[in-house]
Amino acid sequence: MNIESIIQTVAIYAIPVIFAITLHEAAHGYAAKSFGDKTAYLLGRVTLNPIKHIDPVGTILIPLMLYFATAGTFLFGYAKPVPVQFGNLRRPKKDMVWVALAGPASNLFQALIWGIAYLFLIKLGVSERFFIEMCQAGVLVNVVMFVFNLFPLPPLDGGRILVGVLPWRQAAMVSKIEPWGFYIVLGLLLTNIINNLWMRPLMSATYWLLDTVLIPFRLIF
Repeated sequence: MNIESIIQTVAIYAIPVIFAITLHEAAHGYAAKSFGDKTAYLLGRVTLNPIKHIDPVGTILIPLMLYFATAGTFLFGYAKPVPVQFGNLRRPKKDMVWVALAGPASNLFQALIWGIAYLFLIKLGVSERFFIEMCQAGVLVNVVMFVFNLFPLPPLDGGRILVGVLPWRQAAMVSKIEPWGFYIVLGLLLTNIINNLWMRPLMSATYWLLDTVLIPFRLIF
């Protein structure tokens, strides 16, 4: 992969990634505020300003380094987590589930919007490769974020959802994993375990769901 191709790919993915990260984190903050915790709101994190959510190292430096180092075959990154004081929620254990689910739900919604935009461009006869591929990238990025963040291991959203739905004793045991969760997830990524056993099957199911929901739009467009 040459430098020109890499730059083109980065340009195509930049806007979808920024939107995906920004809305994901803002959704967590908005949900937390709705359920009683104003921590993120008071810190200015319930916003669509991407600068508030971007982590210079995790969102920009690490993904770019991995992209160039592996010619795009392996990417990993993270945004600045939205602070949530779960003890401030009206029903901490139950409301935790909705706060955690808000982020991935925003990505699923964005994937749908990018899919509609793609069909709309096709209907208009737009043949400009940049915009068509940006819509496709928007769907892919958000499907990846949706599925990956639902992996049931803290500190990912899926881990918090799991803690929220398990009985107290089991939930406490799962919560103890969180300090090492990042390293466990990274190890599972590097060994392709998450990719083969979680990402591929759930991404296929998510694409099927999106295709089904988009049927009326295909008929219209």
